[in-house]
Amino acid sequence: MEFVTLNNGLKMPQLGFGVWQVPDEEATPAVSNALEVGYRSIDTAMIYGNERGVGQALKNSSVSRSDLFITTKVWNADQGYDSTIKAFDESLERLGLDYVDLYLIHWPTPMYDNYVETYKAMEKLYNDGRVKAIGVCNFEIEHLQRLLDECEVVPVLNQIECHPYLAQTELKEFCAKHNILVEAWSPLMQGGDVLSDPAVEEIAKAHNKTSAQVVLRWHLQNGSVVIPKSVTPSRIQENFDVFDFTLTETELGKINELDNGTRRGAHPNDMDKR
Repeated sequence: MEFVTLNNGLKMPQLGFGVWQVPDEEATPAVSNALEVGYRSIDTAMIYGNERGVGQALKNSSVSRSDLFITTKVWNADQGYDSTIKAFDESLERLGLDYVDLYLIHWPTPMYDNYVETYKAMEKLYNDGRVKAIGVCNFEIEHLQRLLDECEVVPVLNQIECHPYLAQTELKEFCAKHNILVEAWSPLMQGGDVLSDPAVEEIAKAHNKTSAQVVLRWHLQNGSVVIPKSVTPSRIQENFDVFDFTLTETELGKINELDNGTRRGAHPNDMDKR
């Protein structure tokens, strides 16, 4: 495993295991399998509906809590100061934990304009030691700038849709300038066209790796944290086996050239779901 250091000094595995769209009853065996393979970072959220399943896997595991890095998120409908504190307490109960390592705002939903108050509640949780770090998901530059202007704690991380067809270069540069790490959700484009792109397939063949492994390696070498999701044991293992090869600068460049702005999820300014 390779690790990154967040801007508050906390170390985080650079490769994690995501459980988006994994039903609660399937989350327990999937997370258990991931922990056996070697994953130590698990990314869930209240809206995923599987915090209890994740928590059960953690309870069943022999891995020490201090070796785990657990992330969850506050959903749009729970944004606001008091409601964020309440939502955090409920997530903690479902997970069966005394603290989480990283707590994130799931979407900025700027049309409701609650994300600053939400973040201030998260600062309270952080200052009280109930979370080890706080950050955001799906924040554009203007949303991040407002937090930097109006809040005290710089987010450690911005979790965004990112893959070779949506490289997010400008947003990554802003985050790097402010020492905010980027974490990629949908890192494999949800199994989309990027995995059958001829350039990716050619590089995969050269390294005797799969296209998915090449794309994950591209993320890692670009300095991003990455959280692929799967419930298939062979894929969980495959996604973990990305530390035994290195892409050349030429290969990285070829993948960088694939960026065409294609999104699989909503644009953050358009996400109004509560």
